[in-house]
Amino acid sequence: MTKVHSNLKKRKSALIVDENPSAFKPEDREENYNDDENNSDVSDNTDEQKVEDDDAVDDHHEEAEYLRGDEGPTPTEGELLKGLLTEGADETNKPSTRHFSHGYHLIQGKMNHGMEDYIFAQHRKINGYDFGLYAIFDGHSGHEVAKYLQSQLFENILNEPDFWKNPVHAVKKACKSTDDEILENIAGSHGGSTAVAAILVNGVRLLIANVGDSRAISCKNGFAKPLTADHDPEKEKDLVESRGGFVSKKPGNVPRVDGQLAMTRAFGDGKLKEHITAEPDVMIRKIDEDTEFIILASDGLWKVMTNQEACDCIRDVDDAQKASKKLVREAKSLGSYDDISCIVIMF
Repeated sequence: MTKVHSNLKKRKSALIVDENPSAFKPEDREENYNDDENNSDVSDNTDEQKVEDDDAVDDHHEEAEYLRGDEGPTPTEGELLKGLLTEGADETNKPSTRHFSHGYHLIQGKMNHGMEDYIFAQHRKINGYDFGLYAIFDGHSGHEVAKYLQSQLFENILNEPDFWKNPVHAVKKACKSTDDEILENIAGSHGGSTAVAAILVNGVRLLIANVGDSRAISCKNGFAKPLTADHDPEKEKDLVESRGGFVSKKPGNVPRVDGQLAMTRAFGDGKLKEHITAEPDVMIRKIDEDTEFIILASDGLWKVMTNQEACDCIRDVDDAQKASKKLVREAKSLGSYDDISCIVIMF
């Protein structure tokens, strides 16, 4: 199996990043991932992403519901861990490792709005550990929130003082502060984004955080295992109502918070913020030898494919970049009209 490592951009930080702290900012978009370069930087901002199909269709295509049977992880599934790893690694405190590589692909859909999906997929050395930082941001009512999350969310997470000792608390705190920044400076009352983010450490520890209806799954021995649960208004109706909102569903439509938003958690969306939240579900899991790959994708994929179908689609592919492209193209061929973005992490 061909494996590829990619290194990420360095940012100015209190953390030691390859012993060379420097400014962290996105560069030009790279639609074609270079599998031959070991130190390629990948931080996808899709403002100028090439569109594969210029046809526009009405917004009603966004109303497609997810395929059933993908209810999310159960409390007993996998090994939940209190922390990622100790803060520093050296020869006397050498952590276990497992090789991993990643690939990504995204295309603009046929909706009558511009591209609103953003991807973050980078590989970095931090304090002696091998980090993979991955996220899908699916914007709605504009791309500004998703774009901001791409450049700031991981920076805010990794700069939290208690990231190493209490990463779950650190991620939740960083999401809150990032949402506050968005509401104050970026989106105001309109515009928002989902986020599904993964921090993979040495290929053996995975922190997964989810806000909204983007999704992450793993494939173990050929079987799809959900790593996140979609924040669906019907499933979290009590949460919405406890905050003073309501969930309604018109014929032929999906359930919506206050008749507007098709998810209960999102960054931004200031108009609805009293009734929704940007607090993520966060879990830490051990990646065992049975795990073949992990998929992160926006709802443009999950509207037309079940978790198991996505897993089956790429099991015979031995390259992460080729696998991500195959998933996106399959979702498009199945009739997805939305933006589709996907990251595949292979072990």
